[in-house]
Amino acid sequence: MNTKSRIVPLLLAIAVVIGIVIGTFYTSHFSGKRLNIINTGSNKLNYLLQIIDNNYVDTVNAQMLIESAMPQILSELDPHSSYISAEDAEESTDELKGSFSGIGVRFTMQGDTVNVMNVIKGGPSERVGILPGDRIIAADDSTLIGLENRDVMKRLRGPKNSKVKLTVSRHGTREPLTFNVVRGDVPVESVDAAFMIDDKTGYIAIESFGESTYPEMLSALAQLSAQGLSNLIIDLRGNRGGYMQTAIMMVNEFLPAGELVVYTEGRKSPREEYRTDGHGSFQKMPLIVLVDEGSASASEIFAGAIQDNDRGTIIGRRSFGKGLVQQPIEFKDGSIVRLTIARYYTPSGRCIQKPYEKGHGEDYENDLIARYERGEFFSADSIHQEGPEYKTRLGRTVYGGGGIMPDIFVPEDTTLYTSYFREALFTGLTIQFAFNYTDQNRQQLSRFKSADELAAYLQRQNLLEQFAQFADQHGLKRRNLMLQRSAPLFQRNLISNIIYNTQEQQWRMQYLVKEDPSVQRALQLFRDGAAFPKLDKDKKMSRAEFSNKFGMTNVHHTNGFHYITILS
Repeated sequence: MNTKSRIVPLLLAIAVVIGIVIGTFYTSHFSGKRLNIINTGSNKLNYLLQIIDNNYVDTVNAQMLIESAMPQILSELDPHSSYISAEDAEESTDELKGSFSGIGVRFTMQGDTVNVMNVIKGGPSERVGILPGDRIIAADDSTLIGLENRDVMKRLRGPKNSKVKLTVSRHGTREPLTFNVVRGDVPVESVDAAFMIDDKTGYIAIESFGESTYPEMLSALAQLSAQGLSNLIIDLRGNRGGYMQTAIMMVNEFLPAGELVVYTEGRKSPREEYRTDGHGSFQKMPLIVLVDEGSASASEIFAGAIQDNDRGTIIGRRSFGKGLVQQPIEFKDGSIVRLTIARYYTPSGRCIQKPYEKGHGEDYENDLIARYERGEFFSADSIHQEGPEYKTRLGRTVYGGGGIMPDIFVPEDTTLYTSYFREALFTGLTIQFAFNYTDQNRQQLSRFKSADELAAYLQRQNLLEQFAQFADQHGLKRRNLMLQRSAPLFQRNLISNIIYNTQEQQWRMQYLVKEDPSVQRALQLFRDGAAFPKLDKDKKMSRAEFSNKFGMTNVHHTNGFHYITILS
C-alpha cells in the first residue's frame, strides 16, 4: 500500500510533464501565425522582432532596430536612465577617467577646421613640436576638414603607443607641416583652477567629479596651504557632476567624524548611508561653495552636505536638481545601460530631484529655459519653492524637490545687456574674434608672466573697435549705442577668451574672479567673519535630535566609507 502511494503521484507528475512537452510541440507547429506563448512584455518584444524578420516586406537589420528602441524604452522611465552604444561607451566615460590615450591637445572648430587651442604640457604633441594656433587638416592622410567634433576626436584618439601622422597648417608657413605622433596617456584634469585670490583666501574651481578629482583637490589644497590658506572658496558652477564616491570623499575633508554626507534608497536598493571618518584636514576652515543652475548631481551632493550640516555658506543661484542615482550595467558587446536604481537624499532627508513626467523628456530638458523666462536668474522672489520643508542642523529651513537653493542668492546681472551683445555671443563672433586675434599676435601675447600683466596689456589694445569692425564684416551690423552700453561686457568677454587661447584656464579664472559678483560676495563674508551659518541657540538641534527627526541611524563606518559603485 505504501509503495503504491509513492509511485502513483510520481507517475502522474511524469504524465503531466510529457503532456506539457507534447502540447507545446503541437502548439508551436500547428497554430499558424498565432502566438500562444505566455504574453509577457519581454516575449512580445522578442516575437515582434521575429515577426518583422520573417514577414516584413524589406530586409531589416534587427540589431539596428534594437539599438534604436533601447533609448526610447529607457526614456519612458526617467530623464537620466540612458543607453550608450558600444561605439560611444568609451567616449562617454573618458571625461570622468583620470586619463585617456590621445595626442594631447585641446582644440576647437573654427569654421570647418581643427584649431589647436592648447598643447598639453609633456604630452605627445608637445614632444614633436605642435604649437597652439596650428590647424590640423589631416590625420593619416584622411582630411579632418568639415568633420564634427566627435568624429575628429575619434580620429585623433587611439590605443596607447599607436602612431598617427598629422598634417598641420601653421600661421606664417606656406607649406603644410607633417608630424608623426605616438599616442600616449593624456591626463584629464577636473580641477580647472587653484590659486590665492588674496593673502588668506584660496579659490578652487572644479569642472567635474571624476576618478582623479579628489587627489587633484588635495594637491591644490596642499599648494594653497603653503601660500597661507585660511579661507576657501570652492566653485561648482557649471559642474554637471560625476562619481558620487568622489563627492563623498571630498566632503569628508571638511566635516568632523560621523557626520552624514548623503544616503541612497530605492525599490531594490536598501538604504545606504555615507558618513565621514574624521580624517579630513580642513574641518574648521571657513568655507563657501558657489553653485548655479548648471551645478548638478555630485555637485549637489557636495553642496547639500555642506548646507545641511551648516558647515559653510552656499552662494549663487538654484542648482539643477538631479537627485537620481544611476548604476552602469555593461553588455557583452561593450554597450552600457545607465539605470536609475535609487534616489539620493541630503543629510536633512531631502531629495532635490526636480519634478519630471515620465515620457516627457523635452519639458525636463527645457526646464532651465523656463526658469530663465520666469526670471529666476535675476530675482530670488521669482523662485517658488514648492517642495517639502526640511531643517538643517541649526534649524534653518531648506527645501526638497528642485535643486539646492543657495543661502545667498546672487542674480545674473543683465543691466548692461543689449540685443547687439546677445547676438554677438550667440553667433560665436566673440569667440571667433578672440581666436583670430590670438593667432595673429601669439608671439607678443605669450611673453607675459601673469594673467594681470596680460589683461592690462589687452585693455590698452582697443579691442572693442577691432571687434566691431570684425563683426560688421561677418554679418553683425554695427550698433554704436549698444556697443558703448555693453562695452564692459564685451571687454571682459574678449579679454578672458584671448587669455584662455594664449595660456590656460587658470589664467582666465584669475582674470574673471576680480569682477565676479559671487566671488566678491564670498570675500565680503570672509572679511565679516560670517562664512559659517549663524548659530540660533533656540533652534539648534542636537546630533541625536537631528538623527531621530530625519530617521538617520548612528551607524559609523569605522574602516572608512562603505561604497557601492554608482555613477551619479
